[in-house]
Amino acid sequence: MKINALFIPLLICLLFASENSIAQSKKKTVKLFNGKNLDGWYPFIQNRGKNQDVKKVFTIDKGLIHISGEEYGSIVTNEEFENYKLTVEFKWGEKTYAPRVDRARDNGVLLHSTGPDGGYHGIWMYSIECQIIEGGTGDFLVVGDGSDKYALTATVAPKKPGGGNVFDPKGTPLTIHSGRIDWFNRDPAWKDVLDFRGPNEVEKPVGEWNKLECIADGDKITTYLNGTPVNYATQVKPSKGRIQIQSEGAEMFVRKVELKPL
Repeated sequence: MKINALFIPLLICLLFASENSIAQSKKKTVKLFNGKNLDGWYPFIQNRGKNQDVKKVFTIDKGLIHISGEEYGSIVTNEEFENYKLTVEFKWGEKTYAPRVDRARDNGVLLHSTGPDGGYHGIWMYSIECQIIEGGTGDFLVVGDGSDKYALTATVAPKKPGGGNVFDPKGTPLTIHSGRIDWFNRDPAWKDVLDFRGPNEVEKPVGEWNKLECIADGDKITTYLNGTPVNYATQVKPSKGRIQIQSEGAEMFVRKVELKPL
């Protein structure tokens, strides 16, 4: 396909830069989810705090992390990480909750998380988000304090009236300290409605498993969805930190959270 050809230079660079290091690090793979419990993580729930998951938003069900979505918050790794390939395999459930009961199912993986728990609107740590949302999985968001301590740069296509910043490997570099960079083929007519599907979706339908891969290599992040490279950022700040997995109004299941050092 013509659009995929745009990623050939990026793929070549990634292959040469990381193929050997990834292959050599197989024995160092860190399973951040052991299939039995949430050892290595702690929950933080909006308006409740750390380790106050009284409604059991994050539980283990038949070897899967079950995220109910009923309350906003996240599970947070106890440790910080840098220079890694993170793989998260997820699928959507059916339940949604106010205020997003009739809106696109929405969650995310937050990388390089720093600062206080709940620093961002009392819910999440400041971080760089690899978005998981119907129609927009693979978008980047800067979940920061608005300062230059949290930022990323991506090449974007010319902005259309009323449109967002869309990643384009041949585009113009843009640095952001807040907001988002959409994945390369996000539907320009995207609407925040339940079950949204664009004509060029890479994400699989609700109920089917998806693989999200985030390669954090120094101050660069490359995101793959189901094997397709969908977004790429450089000059990422910060370049290390904790990892968070969100609850943001939609039920989701996770069967793998695996980290390979680079």
